[in-house]
Amino acid sequence: MAKTIEDLQQQVAKFRDERNWKQFHGPKDLAVSIAIEAAELMECFQWKSKEDIEKYLASEKSKNVQEEMADVLLYLLNLSDVLGIDILDAAYEKLAKNATKYPVEKAKGNAKKYTDL
Repeated sequence: MAKTIEDLQQQVAKFRDERNWKQFHGPKDLAVSIAIEAAELMECFQWKSKEDIEKYLASEKSKNVQEEMADVLLYLLNLSDVLGIDILDAAYEKLAKNATKYPVEKAKGNAKKYTDL
């Protein structure tokens, strides 16, 4: 069976609805939860050198990164459901917008913001 964003979003909604949690999943609370989970993801890398990160990612602790990334995604899918936003369409639209803001000939190998290119 092919895995899709739509399938995952349906499973996330089912998980939430079986627990009667939608009442707690307003846009503000979901946005806050995304920020909290993103901070927990950042914590996996905090105070680590490039070498430390490579060792960390090669160890069993790398599972923490995977789980925090999944938490961010799951909350994002909940938020997109609550707001009625097709997250896949939104992502493709944003990618197209970024391609315009960061044309290859100006942005390649360059970390500057589009306003400074």
